[in-house]
Amino acid sequence: MTPQRVNPPELSPPTGFSHAVVATGTRVVFLAGQTALDTDGKVTGETLPEQFEKALGNLLTALRAAGGTPADLARVTVYATDVAAYRTHARELGRVWHRLAGRDYPAMAVVEVVRLWDEQALVELDGFAVLP
Repeated sequence: MTPQRVNPPELSPPTGFSHAVVATGTRVVFLAGQTALDTDGKVTGETLPEQFEKALGNLLTALRAAGGTPADLARVTVYATDVAAYRTHARELGRVWHRLAGRDYPAMAVVEVVRLWDEQALVELDGFAVLP
């Protein structure tokens, strides 16, 4: 896949996301929501940044198992139980993203939710990727 990130000058400059991603490829991989679960099915990490790192790592593990790489991500949705806390930690979460997924962002949204399936979870990520 050769994603084309589209960030029109008529829109505010994107920080931590792309306004649009044009992706062509032969396979689409839909990635289920991932929280900070360990291999025993227990939520790990007490803080939002710790849980974000584990949840993103889990999402990327599923993507790699399907034959993809972080560069293949076309869309990611972040569900957070506290968007204000997400904003407070935005720089740290950006550093985690850069370290695990690189500097190219997919189209993204952050949505505040009342709670997630696992009551201890503070954040969940899902998305889809387009593979060559």
